[in-house]
Amino acid sequence: MIQVISFYLFASILIASAAMVIFARNPVHSVLWLIVAFFNAAGLMVLIGAEFIAMLLVIVYVGAVAVLFLFVVMMLDIDFAELRAGFIKNVPLGLLLAVVLVSELVLGIGAYRAGEVKLGVPDGAAAVTEMPNTEAIGALLYSKYIFLFESAGLILLVAMVGAIVLTHRKSHSAKAQNITSQNMRRPQDATRNVNQPVGQGVEL
Repeated sequence: MIQVISFYLFASILIASAAMVIFARNPVHSVLWLIVAFFNAAGLMVLIGAEFIAMLLVIVYVGAVAVLFLFVVMMLDIDFAELRAGFIKNVPLGLLLAVVLVSELVLGIGAYRAGEVKLGVPDGAAAVTEMPNTEAIGALLYSKYIFLFESAGLILLVAMVGAIVLTHRKSHSAKAQNITSQNMRRPQDATRNVNQPVGQGVEL
């Protein structure tokens, strides 16, 4: 019974948070809703016994969301003063969201200990081996899909380098400093001593 309740709870919150990712006007709020969606998707993975996928969703994807938030801040020029001004106002909502996530985590662990959800097997399907899912995924990725796996890593590397280049492009309005020329400048070139007569103005 607890597995069914947990499934409908995680699934409904996942759909609602995914919709809020699209409809939220503030990009920071969209990122927060995306984190909620990942947590609930991880809960669904725990229910069917895929704990490795659940860990990937929480550790890898939520960590990647932090990088996504960094790029959003760098590229959209968010006003940090306005963001800090609304922080205190959103503290109750943040605490409520944290309580909900912790409650879902406790509920998911309890449902998993009660027994994983038994999925239906189509007629004629191959028998499921007793190999742990982590070992099975690793054996499949590094044997049958090794070329696709390495290609995906190369594409992600190129995308990361491209994003770094775009965010660190030089601005035409800002004047770059030449540290070498500043260090090589002599004191007599930087200052000028003038014996100014009394009663006369200063020449600029």
